[in-house]
Amino acid sequence: MPGYEEVLLKRSPIHPVWVRIFHWINAVAVIGMCLSGWQVYDASPIFGAVTFPRAITLGGWLGGALRWHFAVMWILLANLLVYLVLNVATGRLHKKLLPLDVRGIASDFVAALRGKLSHDNLDRYNAVQKLAYLVVIADLVIAVLSGLAIWKPVQLPLLQTLMGGYDNARVVHFFAMSVLVGFFVVHIVMVALVPRSLLTMIRGH
Repeated sequence: MPGYEEVLLKRSPIHPVWVRIFHWINAVAVIGMCLSGWQVYDASPIFGAVTFPRAITLGGWLGGALRWHFAVMWILLANLLVYLVLNVATGRLHKKLLPLDVRGIASDFVAALRGKLSHDNLDRYNAVQKLAYLVVIADLVIAVLSGLAIWKPVQLPLLQTLMGGYDNARVVHFFAMSVLVGFFVVHIVMVALVPRSLLTMIRGH
């Protein structure tokens, strides 16, 4: 017969309900921010050679895109803040993403390149996953802060200064968005390779 700890582990969800809810809200919000942000970007490109097809933008025109961007921004900001507070308060952040060391990252990265990285236990993140999630959390914070510096440069002069000025804040915002898109693409690829990870984020197990 299975031991008490094994039974308890089977009953306990890999991702609690609140984690799953915040995850999906965050996913939808990030997609909305990117699509509307690309429409805003196209109105005044930072890099002349980089523009986004109208088919993958949201808002239809600059004014509509800005309305979408600001509306979704508040959802993303509130979701991120509450998510971080709950993760810290429950100890989940430390349990799931720490400790992290360079040797572990290098070892797991090499294993991933060789296709030998195990995904049998989805309750534990490998070092590469830990690094990726910590980076994307920091990137979301940078995206929000740089976005605020662009939106309210007069009201938030210190934030604008920390970003290196208005024009530089736009560059920071663009690259923060690019990191999010890169993470999203890799995330989708990993889900395709390990379909069970999607099920755990839907049903918890």
